[in-house]
Amino acid sequence: MASEEGVPVDLYIYDLTHGLAPILSPAIIGQQIDGVWHTSIVVFEREFFYGGGGVITCAPGGTVLGAPHRVERLGHTFVPFQVFVDYIQGLATTTYTPSAYRLLEHNCNHFSEEVAQFACGGHVPKHIVRQPDVLPPAIRLAVQALLDGLVPSSAQAVYAEGVRQSRQESPEFRTLNTQIEEVRAQGAQLEKQRSTLAEKLARKERRREKKRHKRAMEAGAGDPASSEMSEPVEVEAAPREEASHAGPSAALDLPDDHDMPREPPIIFTDIDGAQEFEKFSKALECVELTAEEKQSVDELQQYLVQGEGSWVLGDEFLTFIGRILHSGDIESEVRVCALRCLAAAALKDDVALVLHQDRRRHCLLAYCQRLDLRPLPEQRAAATMLCNLFAHTSSSEWLLYISEWEAEGMTLSNIRVTIKVSVHCSLSEDEELRDVGTALMYNIATKEVKTVVFDEACVELGMALLQLLQSAPAEEHLYRACSALARLAAHCRDLPALLAVVGPPPDAYRGTSARVDEQIDLIMKRVK
Repeated sequence: MASEEGVPVDLYIYDLTHGLAPILSPAIIGQQIDGVWHTSIVVFEREFFYGGGGVITCAPGGTVLGAPHRVERLGHTFVPFQVFVDYIQGLATTTYTPSAYRLLEHNCNHFSEEVAQFACGGHVPKHIVRQPDVLPPAIRLAVQALLDGLVPSSAQAVYAEGVRQSRQESPEFRTLNTQIEEVRAQGAQLEKQRSTLAEKLARKERRREKKRHKRAMEAGAGDPASSEMSEPVEVEAAPREEASHAGPSAALDLPDDHDMPREPPIIFTDIDGAQEFEKFSKALECVELTAEEKQSVDELQQYLVQGEGSWVLGDEFLTFIGRILHSGDIESEVRVCALRCLAAAALKDDVALVLHQDRRRHCLLAYCQRLDLRPLPEQRAAATMLCNLFAHTSSSEWLLYISEWEAEGMTLSNIRVTIKVSVHCSLSEDEELRDVGTALMYNIATKEVKTVVFDEACVELGMALLQLLQSAPAEEHLYRACSALARLAAHCRDLPALLAVVGPPPDAYRGTSARVDEQIDLIMKRVK
């Protein structure tokens, strides 16, 4: 249990021979050994160990080995529980996967050593870590078979967040678990239906707008804006206290549904759609386009330059954009120009109709998933596009959808990609990219998404923001970081403890400006 001294960290040491090693080892291997050791770490009232089935967690002493041979207190940890769980999950999905298990050089004792150092700076006795070296091949095979047997059967294992959890399932637990799975399945089905419905509605609206536009032109209206089409919302630049490298920031009022003062999103409005399209059109001169792709270029011109609604963008428009973003034959300059056009389009209030068409291809966010590997100009343009999508409620909600999709063998979601981009950009050494990244962080925090996925992401966002604070950011970036931390701390119960343990303390930046001090006060109320 937790105390002022922290949470106890124990090393459970098991003898796989149950006391027979001292008796039989002289005859088998020609020397006496005290035991064939298997270890695990017990912390937060759970036992964690590694074997052929990967990282396993169970109640202390809950394996088939029974009670440990002995228990050693390694120390106490002050690492927050959620941070520790995230760390274990990282090990389970990277260096300590089932396929990575090696009895000699990568086994349960190596895992215990690594976890002990992270939790409290403790160590597994060296003779235990080095023990497999003295075992003959036959004994090694027997030991590995026994360790593999520690993995619970499929009827007794629950896989959660990358870590198998062993539990004795009561009838009540099985009933509850079945109900939970049914609810999850229903939720996934509803999300799928919602996606399909949104796409159908978008197509229907586009067809309706085309008919209205055609009737208006045939009637001699001349100006398509005189029909029943909705006009884009005008967004006027409103410079902040410090000029942004990516351009002046502007704010739009959004509905306030939270008890904390809600600031409008930070967006970048110095992007002229007509100018960006002209650059894109010129860059495309070196690209061989199909007839359909040329039509998509004409449609983009109508949308950005002539001010038509998103209804002018045909069904193949995103296929064309997907080719530009993902084809290895396309020059980087062309992608930058395309992304700048999309960043301008993101400011239009009907852009969500286009985004919903990307639910099947996911060409935009699949590209952004690997943004850290893209050339710097592409990173800046793509991050600006995502930031500007916060200009309107419908497009910002699209960025934070939690439904999962597959791309390049990975299971992703819109919210995961958005968070990854914001973290990467906020911690970039490039000043312009950091400016857009901190704006993204700020916008995500002010959206206050009420989902389990966002609860888990709060810690990741909080850690990135603390790392940003350590770099002594400029006042504008400091204000955005503190504002985001204040809102995330109010949303996630684990984050205040993380702020108190990891640091740097937000109080260290008091006096930078009045608005920064105001956000620090909100943070410290949660931390204390």
